[in-house]
Amino acid sequence: MSSSGTSLSSHAAPFTDTEVQAELRSLTRKFAENEIRPIVEADEESGTFRPEIIAKLGSLGLTGIPVPEAYGGAGLGYAEYAVVIEELARVSCAYAISVAVTGLPQMILASAGTEEQKKRFIPRLSSGEAIGAFSLSEASSGSDAGSLRTTAKRDGEHYVLNGTKLWTTQADSAETLLLMARTGGLGASGVSAFIVEKGMPGMTMGKRERKMGLHISHTMEVLLENVRVPVENRVGAEGEGFKVAMTALNGGRITIAATGVGVARAALEVAVKHSKEREQFGQPIAEFQGISFLIAEMQTEIDAADLLVRRAAALRDAEKPFAVEASMAKLFATDTAMRVATDCVQILGGSGYTQDFPVERYMREAKILQIVEGTNQIQKVIIARSLTK
Repeated sequence: MSSSGTSLSSHAAPFTDTEVQAELRSLTRKFAENEIRPIVEADEESGTFRPEIIAKLGSLGLTGIPVPEAYGGAGLGYAEYAVVIEELARVSCAYAISVAVTGLPQMILASAGTEEQKKRFIPRLSSGEAIGAFSLSEASSGSDAGSLRTTAKRDGEHYVLNGTKLWTTQADSAETLLLMARTGGLGASGVSAFIVEKGMPGMTMGKRERKMGLHISHTMEVLLENVRVPVENRVGAEGEGFKVAMTALNGGRITIAATGVGVARAALEVAVKHSKEREQFGQPIAEFQGISFLIAEMQTEIDAADLLVRRAAALRDAEKPFAVEASMAKLFATDTAMRVATDCVQILGGSGYTQDFPVERYMREAKILQIVEGTNQIQKVIIARSLTK
């Protein structure tokens, strides 16, 4: 099986792909190679995000993979979703995250939204016509999501929102923003979830973060000043926002783990190619044990990460508890991405530290994967508590 002239060898595509997953992998890879790879380096340098990429992915049915067909999705599972995210991340971590973030409001509304909300908002997101965003973090609440301070006060048939949200991916492009605000007292039980729509008076974009990597993916500060959100835009009952957010984060950890696998695979491909072509002391550097052992470790860790992603996705698709397994997948896959990208830079030597090769970008991208959707330290807390509580 091949696409865009790129062979999917036994090590490039897991042997456990189902027929549907293999077709999705081939379709996504062909698109990523033809449509994203030619522009990704220049757009990363300029910080250019192209909504038309999401729209094209949507036209192929790749932006609503786990969404029920009744709302415009493909009606598939997280196992298939992970394959698409991984293949996008192999070429562009930024666009993989963009698709995953647009998926968060879809997943939340599919599980916790009213029928009216599902019909109104999901189809445009699942088709790629609209971009979605998820806004939880604030200056005082990161890992401690229950401590957020943005308020939502009931005023008749509206809630009035005031506050500042941070680290909101693609908020400047989003039509539908799933946002958490405080409707009650302190702690998680006082948090509710709202759909804030583009153009609502009082919502403006603050600063755009100047990041180490993922320049295509804009990370925004969202300013809320007396934003009137209709009651029908509340998702779930008052006080259920933290539960909604955690459900989204658990699923999001699977997609971030899949992103890590994709970045790691991309780095491995460069490392293998370079080690076979680069000669020192009269032989390819791949023949030196120090290099060959690094490559062997890379492949082994990537396959292990892939299996953890598949397990978490399978549990979610079977509607079984999967939060701990998602944390394990996120922890291991993103740590693997960081190790593999770093070792790839080392194998390329000085060339790996230049922008002539993409591996320095992979290294910068892998770092954020260890932080988003709950830091890897938080994942260890979750895993440990599951064993010791």
